[in-house]
Amino acid sequence: MKQFMLFLLVFGTIISCKTKSISNPSSISNSVKGDTVTIANKDLEYEVTIIDPGFTSWLNSRAFQRGYHSESYLENKNQWYVSEWNRRVLQPQRYDPSLYEMQINYDPSIHYGYEVNYLIYNYMIYFQNKYKQKLLSIVPPR
Repeated sequence: MKQFMLFLLVFGTIISCKTKSISNPSSISNSVKGDTVTIANKDLEYEVTIIDPGFTSWLNSRAFQRGYHSESYLENKNQWYVSEWNRRVLQPQRYDPSLYEMQINYDPSIHYGYEVNYLIYNYMIYFQNKYKQKLLSIVPPR
């Protein structure tokens, strides 16, 4: 649970963007260190950091490869997953507050790009399978 608390603390750093499109894709930096995955775009002022032991190896071995799902598919799923996640954060008496500690600031009107949506989507799948949670009606078995 401590590892998940750390993840939530860092994952909550998705910061709203000022524009809808990425002006310079080369300004996006991706880094993977151990079980930490970070995506940052300084131009749009957002960062996604996922810290959860096992996520990186799961992502590399079990997740669908990049490009398998369209960006619009990932955005749609993320909107549903994040809405349900945030609903659970607001109900600590019903859902384990050590799993759902803080809300995720995901604005569907902002174009975060494929990589951000890919990692959020896959983390939600990983989270549901690892912690035996069901955010939507069906949990993909990946």
